[in-house]
Amino acid sequence: MAIKSCTISKDYKHGIRIQQRLSSKSRNNSYIQAALLCFYLKSKDIDNAMHLFSSITNKSNYMYTVMFKGLIINNVAEKILDLFDEMKIEPNQLTLTILFNASAVLNNNRPMKTGKKLLAEMPENYRNHNVISTSAIDMLMKFGDVEGAETIFRSVKAKGADIYGALMNGYNLNGESWKCFKVFEEMNEKDIIPDEIAWNVLIGACSKSKYGSIEKAKNVFNLVVDRDTITYNAMINAFALNGMGTQAVELYRKMPNNLRDHISHICVLNACSHAGLLHEARTIFNEVSLKTESIITTMVQCFVDCLSRLFMFDEAQKLIEDYEKTNTPSIVMYMSLLSGARNSRNSNLSEKIYKRMKTLFPNAREGLVSGIVLLSNIYSSLGKYEEAKHFRSNQIEELGVKVKVGLSWTEIKGHIVQLKAHDHSHPQSTEIYAKIDRLKSKAIENGFIFDSSWMTRSLNENETIESVLCGHIELLVIALNSIQEPTPKFIQVVENLRVCGHCRNPSEQKNREDGRHD
Repeated sequence: MAIKSCTISKDYKHGIRIQQRLSSKSRNNSYIQAALLCFYLKSKDIDNAMHLFSSITNKSNYMYTVMFKGLIINNVAEKILDLFDEMKIEPNQLTLTILFNASAVLNNNRPMKTGKKLLAEMPENYRNHNVISTSAIDMLMKFGDVEGAETIFRSVKAKGADIYGALMNGYNLNGESWKCFKVFEEMNEKDIIPDEIAWNVLIGACSKSKYGSIEKAKNVFNLVVDRDTITYNAMINAFALNGMGTQAVELYRKMPNNLRDHISHICVLNACSHAGLLHEARTIFNEVSLKTESIITTMVQCFVDCLSRLFMFDEAQKLIEDYEKTNTPSIVMYMSLLSGARNSRNSNLSEKIYKRMKTLFPNAREGLVSGIVLLSNIYSSLGKYEEAKHFRSNQIEELGVKVKVGLSWTEIKGHIVQLKAHDHSHPQSTEIYAKIDRLKSKAIENGFIFDSSWMTRSLNENETIESVLCGHIELLVIALNSIQEPTPKFIQVVENLRVCGHCRNPSEQKNREDGRHD
């Protein structure tokens, strides 16, 4: 009892004194050994915990559970696999659950093999256990094995809200957010009330998918009676990701002050950034009493982004200079500057920014690749196609990386379809391009001008500016959905890259005509 008291009160020195006075008989008592393990692990004394554990001759599942759980809490989950390899007894339900959790946390080759081996050898009577299955689903989703997680989910007969939440969270993690809504519908059909985690995952699914599900996000949010910080933050973030900055600010204002945390501030500031709400961002920043480093960094990123969208580059650069006097440079700020310079077709500024990025962030390959693409696109927008081509190929070769291919995914009659620019692989390609021709004609009739500045290469024989720009993924997605019977109420799309400026305009026009939100 004395050791337990020291654990609860976090009195490490007193606990050590008690441990030193223990008799040899007491030291071999399994109850006291478990209490000492808890004490060491709660005190973050991993070395003494490991030493004590190795000295115990008859280790029970309870001992392993205490040890495994403590190692996870202390962020040394890799030690769990070493202990598991030495384990001479079969893990029980609780030990298995923690082993799955540890494998999910580590998420590399060794825990993947261990986790899947445990799953394959798991006793049949454990397979219908909600807690174990929830941990197994979470683990497989972290491994990217969506199909395996779905198999586990289907095998559980009596499902609770927690296992549904794990499945939905896994879909979110693996970029398959649209599947969350089908899971939610199944929960409704079976009268299973979502817990807080499931509600928040649902709102997150709406925000992450960015494909016209903002109405679903609002509906889910309105269904939550006892809203907490996470629920508000998820909804504010949903507005932010869908370019609805004003709505994000309004909800932030309605959010009780005692529920706001640093994530709330960051979400609303990002919303202001995406919507160009510079005044609102400044006002909110000034209202935040406790400014952490992350808040300050996000705030400056927000201002730089807003200023860059408004082509106020001098002020944006001054802001970065002031920030870097006391903080580490942020590649996000330079990418915002470069993006704004691309939109204004300012090649001189773009070149200076990219050179600065190479100097400050030589190892940030992904960011530098994005910078290369943006700068080469600026050259193309000015008609310098050969210069753009050589710059892009030389710089990419120098980095030794590949440029990510732009892809879009959309749901057609329950099936997920993947498309890329100028794609002709779909069985309905003939109808898709015929629909694009009709949309193109209608756009021209309505005064839409195809902007050659969004061209990234010179025209080939028999090509026109319209034919090249109309082959962009976003327009293919619109056309594919538009030829379906019945026509879907929402055009749902998930993308791995940002929408180009050319595609955003006709997409927004199409939404207004159809009464859609994108």
